[in-house]
Amino acid sequence: MIIVAVAVVGFIFFANVWTDVLWYQQLGFFEVYFKENLARILIFLAGFVLMFVPVFYAIRVAYHARPVYAPDSEVRDNLNRYQAQLEPVRRVVMIGIPVLFGLFAGSAAASQWQSVLLFFNQVPFGQADPQFGLDISFYLMTLPFLGFVTGFLMSVVVIAGIAGILTHYLYGSIRLMERGIFTSRAAQIHLAVTGAVFLLLLGANFWLDVYSTVQNNGGHWAGALYTDVNAVIPTKTILAVAAGLVAVLFIVAAVIGRWRLPVIGTAMLIITSILAGGVYPWVIQQFQVRPSEQTLENKYIDRNIAMTRSAYGLDKIKVSPYNATTDAKTGALAKDAQTAANIRLLDPNLVSSAFSQLEQYRPYYQFPKALNVDRYTVNGKTQDTVIAVRELNQDGLNASQQTWVNRHIVYTHGYGVVAAKGNTFTVDGKPDFLLSGIPSMGTLGSDASYQPRIYFGEDSPDYSVVGAPDGAPHREQDRPAGKDTSTETQYTFTGNGGPNVGNWFNRLLYSIKFQSSDLLLSDGVNEKSQILYDRTPRERVQKVAPYLTVDGSAYPAVVDGRVKWIVDGYTTSQYFPYSQQQQLGNATADSQTTSGRTAALPNSAVNYIRNSVKATVDAYDGSVTLYAWDDQDPILKAWEKIFPTTVKPYSEMSGQLMSHVRYPEDLFKVQRELLGRYHVTNADSFYQNNDAWSVPNDPTVTDPVRQPPFYMSLQMPDQTKPAFQLTSSFIPQVVNGAARNILYGFLAADSDAGSQKGVKADTYGQLRLLQLPTDTQVPGPGQAQNKFNSDPEVSRELNLLRQGASDVLNGNLLTLPVGGGLLYVQPVYLKSTGETSYPTLQRVLVAFGDKVGFAPTLDGALKILFGGDSGASAGDSANNGQTTTPPGTTTPPATADAQAQLKLRWIRPTRPSRMARPRWPRATSPDTAPSRASCRRRYRKRSTPSPGLVPPRLRRQLPASASPSASPSPSPSPSK
Repeated sequence: MIIVAVAVVGFIFFANVWTDVLWYQQLGFFEVYFKENLARILIFLAGFVLMFVPVFYAIRVAYHARPVYAPDSEVRDNLNRYQAQLEPVRRVVMIGIPVLFGLFAGSAAASQWQSVLLFFNQVPFGQADPQFGLDISFYLMTLPFLGFVTGFLMSVVVIAGIAGILTHYLYGSIRLMERGIFTSRAAQIHLAVTGAVFLLLLGANFWLDVYSTVQNNGGHWAGALYTDVNAVIPTKTILAVAAGLVAVLFIVAAVIGRWRLPVIGTAMLIITSILAGGVYPWVIQQFQVRPSEQTLENKYIDRNIAMTRSAYGLDKIKVSPYNATTDAKTGALAKDAQTAANIRLLDPNLVSSAFSQLEQYRPYYQFPKALNVDRYTVNGKTQDTVIAVRELNQDGLNASQQTWVNRHIVYTHGYGVVAAKGNTFTVDGKPDFLLSGIPSMGTLGSDASYQPRIYFGEDSPDYSVVGAPDGAPHREQDRPAGKDTSTETQYTFTGNGGPNVGNWFNRLLYSIKFQSSDLLLSDGVNEKSQILYDRTPRERVQKVAPYLTVDGSAYPAVVDGRVKWIVDGYTTSQYFPYSQQQQLGNATADSQTTSGRTAALPNSAVNYIRNSVKATVDAYDGSVTLYAWDDQDPILKAWEKIFPTTVKPYSEMSGQLMSHVRYPEDLFKVQRELLGRYHVTNADSFYQNNDAWSVPNDPTVTDPVRQPPFYMSLQMPDQTKPAFQLTSSFIPQVVNGAARNILYGFLAADSDAGSQKGVKADTYGQLRLLQLPTDTQVPGPGQAQNKFNSDPEVSRELNLLRQGASDVLNGNLLTLPVGGGLLYVQPVYLKSTGETSYPTLQRVLVAFGDKVGFAPTLDGALKILFGGDSGASAGDSANNGQTTTPPGTTTPPATADAQAQLKLRWIRPTRPSRMARPRWPRATSPDTAPSRASCRRRYRKRSTPSPGLVPPRLRRQLPASASPSASPSPSPSPSK
């Protein structure tokens, strides 16, 4: 039975290993799998041998050195009893204990495979640390390896020493006697040699500690500070030398048999380590540094600032003073007309349900909770776009359809890309689609111009079996034949997306891997079948590039006739000298990650990060391509030496792919978190910490979590034209749980890489920081949201929208440095409470300084805000045919005849497309029409309804005198 069990376990292990081999071979990254596992195996064996041999020989030497004649005593009788019990299994124990420790040691060593490979393949940085003048590669690639080796060997010596001492005691070489401890000559030599080796390793560890002081992150500032340089480093050096001298005394003791000197030396070493290593630095810190800290630490703070900014890519940031005005002058946006025309109104989080209701078509399709923002060139103009793929949702199948065949052979893929303009919407508040429908049609292309099938996505099934011989009937559910038909089309996968399972052996292995007998026995599996698994883009990139930290957001783009997932990869380290450490998970947390819309990064420590790799994953066949985006990064260069065939130069990226590359979110979040302190470059100001910033909380959610950064097309003050940028703002640092919610800074990262094949735009990745005066009164995002919520005109309109069992939802609050100040833009959505309802965009809120504007369109809201003329036209200026009345004008009163036909009431919509819109039927007769006064009491309106509240089909039913187009209603005046 034991043999059978071992054989079964062994075959299961083999099945998992061989299926991994097949997966990597099919994807073209077998080199990664082979070298990683070869390194793990070799390092495991080295760790095993380094632990097994010393422990085994410590036990063996102690056993063979046992006394031949033990003295007659009660102690001997007790030891004889233990020896008698151990003797039957002595050989097993003498081998088993070293093997057990060897297995643990080997596993621990194998986990350091990356450090080992980097040590043997390191590449110089060409930059020296400010304390010792050594190349940075020593700290990132040499010192971690040497620290691991010395720590590992010290553990080996300690365990071997303990094993030797226990064996000596068990067999009588060490005995506790009334006059003291008896130690045989052999035991003395054994322990002396062990002690000497341990002290030599301890000395080496002290020596390495000298260099690791520049990696300290325990205080207010990172790196070796005054106390470290003037107390810790000298004492560590002294301790290293002292440990070596005491090791020599142990060797002498082993030769002459006298232990007085090594015992005294060990005691002195312990006392010295306490006094010199602990007390002396404490005295220096408390009585010399603390009274004059700002003066003494000034030089080291300068080092911390410079090295931190270098390690996080903040050293090339462009900082510009921005004396923002709060006066919303007429025509203020004239110089920012291009930016105003492309301000994004669609919130990618809120419109997901609209995409689902309008473009899902079948319950087995779905869209993600958070859509992505990209840009496409439409009619010669760059257009901010909200984009998503229609992925498969097997949970949408009914109970009778939940069979193995349906889940793994029939329903295998999603279908098509859906994209909408970011800066406008339809007449009834829906997304204005650029690409939509089944089959896909629109400005971006059609099914004929790109491959719409999504086999690899963020919500793909765990595995699917696809493919068939030529001429075989199609079995895969492909798509509905049309929007309004129940006819379905079938399809057969024709790509190379997974390992072949056409032979019985592979089918057996994968049946074991996925614990499914159906995979082995089903007639749906044929000689051409492929099995697709590990299908999420981030997972695939992480497997083929295990040395990368993968960004939490993968986004789709239509590139060269294919749907490609673009994934950003980072090389990181926590060993950069004098650089401030960050916890990745904490630094990148915001309202997107806490809500689960974006994947959260692990909470690992880093103090160096580069966006070294741009990766693409083909949504049809799952092929992964890695491009060396930061080809000057030494860590990436080292990994390219290790895996030379896996990463391509970015010069091979197509122009279309270049045009959809963007600045990565998680890198930007880490940088903005550091920039809250490290925008200050003067050591004295940095020490005082009176100009620290923080990222504002997201005002659209109830929990106190940071506002996410936003992608938008924006022209910064020093730019000549708009660029696609990733933006964030800063407010003063929170003190005692409270913060002034006023704007101190605005950060933008240029995300335009250009559209030329293999050529990266010089401006890509440029960070621009607008720094406002410290006495500024420009409201921050939280204060702007409070102004929106407390404005009486806004509250009145929102209360009207809330009638009829509808909810008002605030969209993302965007901040734009335009008009010489800061403009806030927030779309307002209306959503009924029905299960099939979705938000429709109804109003746009804008704020500039203390003024607030509110209208059905952004263009109308800007006109209200800037005194009737903003100086620019927003992207929705022609939307809905709606007009706004400039402040100071009035609307002529409606005639009695018109009033008679405007008996208005809210009716809950019955169609999904009208769910969130109020409907306005005509009065049944003039006799039943209410008076103007009663209308005013009932709706708190002073004139005919706002054009945005009258559906277009009812506008046609109104008389000319009451038509919104004939007599525009008054717009709310700017609120102060």
